Amino acid sequence: MRGIGLLLAAAAAWAQPYDALLTNGRIYDGAGNAWFLGSVAIRGDQIAAAGRLPSAQARLIIDCSGLSISPGAIDTHSHARSGIFDTPGAENLIRQGVTTFIEGPDGGSPIPLAPFLQKLAAARPAVNAGLLTGHGSVRSAVMGSENRLATPAELDRMRAIVRQAMLDGAFGISTGLFYVPGNYAPTEEVIELAKVAGTFGGIHTSHMRDEAAKVLDSVAETIRIGEEGRLPTQLTHHKIIGGPNWGKSVETLRMVDAARERGVDVTIDQYPYTASSTGFAALFPQWAQSGGQKALVERLDAPETRARIRAVVIDRIRTDRGAGDPRNIQFASCGFDKSLAGKTLADYVAARGLPVTIENAADAALEIQRKGGCSTIYHSMNEQDLERILRHPHTMVASDGGVPLFGRDVPHPRNYGAFTRVLARYVREKRALTMEDAIRKMTSLPAARFRIQDRGLIRPGMKADLAVFDESKLADKATFEKPHQYSEGYVHVFVNGQAVLRDGKMTGVRPGRVLYGPGRPAR
Repeated sequence: MRGIGLLLAAAAAWAQPYDALLTNGRIYDGAGNAWFLGSVAIRGDQIAAAGRLPSAQARLIIDCSGLSISPGAIDTHSHARSGIFDTPGAENLIRQGVTTFIEGPDGGSPIPLAPFLQKLAAARPAVNAGLLTGHGSVRSAVMGSENRLATPAELDRMRAIVRQAMLDGAFGISTGLFYVPGNYAPTEEVIELAKVAGTFGGIHTSHMRDEAAKVLDSVAETIRIGEEGRLPTQLTHHKIIGGPNWGKSVETLRMVDAARERGVDVTIDQYPYTASSTGFAALFPQWAQSGGQKALVERLDAPETRARIRAVVIDRIRTDRGAGDPRNIQFASCGFDKSLAGKTLADYVAARGLPVTIENAADAALEIQRKGGCSTIYHSMNEQDLERILRHPHTMVASDGGVPLFGRDVPHPRNYGAFTRVLARYVREKRALTMEDAIRKMTSLPAARFRIQDRGLIRPGMKADLAVFDESKLADKATFEKPHQYSEGYVHVFVNGQAVLRDGKMTGVRPGRVLYGPGRPAR
């Protein structure tokens, strides 16, 4: 009898008015199904009901007539782990409808993971957050930045670090095989560490070894890591860099399809811009960076080695990240000279009274890197490749951005506009995607990919991460010249059932949670 009484009490509690009710909205369920008119009811941190709810009552009722309701977006490639502590409200994400981010991409992550996750939980961010463990950070912890093979003992130590990270709650392992020290690792090393992550149900994501002339080889390597490592694998921020390589997305996507047909679980993520952003060292050969900045400067002081480095920099300006013009290389921030933010490598050369040639730009690049380098934006991609990759059914949307301090420096506009840009430009304006499919690429696809089983869909029992927006007013305002501009069009955003954005205004509530990967023991 006592058990029946408890069940009746629970049923009575569930029958009470909902905490919040979003009514009369155009509902996109996240799965890619056709939208429908209806309401979404919230109880606690969950979606309690969705559909036509004419008699529903709630403590808070929000009329969404003329608005659209979707699950909150999940950003699977984020660099928010430093900025989230300075700006835990994450307004730039909330105003894009982003309610969850996954950090630790490109091979870089905190080591060990557990203390960072504890610090993140204590910060009480407005959005949810999870982490990958970074192969480059693991390798650096064991071997530093040395350009050599790992010994068997060192490989065992790396396996142990990855294993502990998965137990701590990592969602998988990321690689940055373009970057130092990940670039020094052979594929076989990565496969061995991927196997560890895969044992715990994790994923592998890769900033590939080369996204320019050798992009096809790099896609093949990423697929091989998944196939031989026996875990899902992902081409992260997939792009085609450099004019001579434009159009190769036709073949990279064909390779993805062929791998999937033979049973390899490979997918893609992408940001919707034709410019990338990374360190100025991307212009320099990886072998020259072994041992860090001091060692690089010593190599620049040796005439023969300097000439070799300069030749690579010239080639990368001409055919790679410079796309043939120093004007395509824009400074986001430079520690040694704050005034350079927003200017280009061409501006730097011209300010010294020199003709703007690729050779003079290369000499300037050596000078800049000697001073410590800059955070840099590279305008080196093609719109046709971008759209082709975006339309692929197994591509999800990610930002490759973070949580910048508003007004500081001149960062990539993707920090403020990536998700909104997809819906405004590629759905509403260019009709490259349907709204249903674009939202699927932002919600249920990444949730399924990262095994986040209680988010990404509007379904009873799922967490109430919800975004309400006006399709006609969606606008990514951030530009490369003026990036510190919030997206427009989002009216209400809920995270874990609480309104973080209400009537277009931030509420100050910070209900985000740390999310844990599949390897963490139940607690």
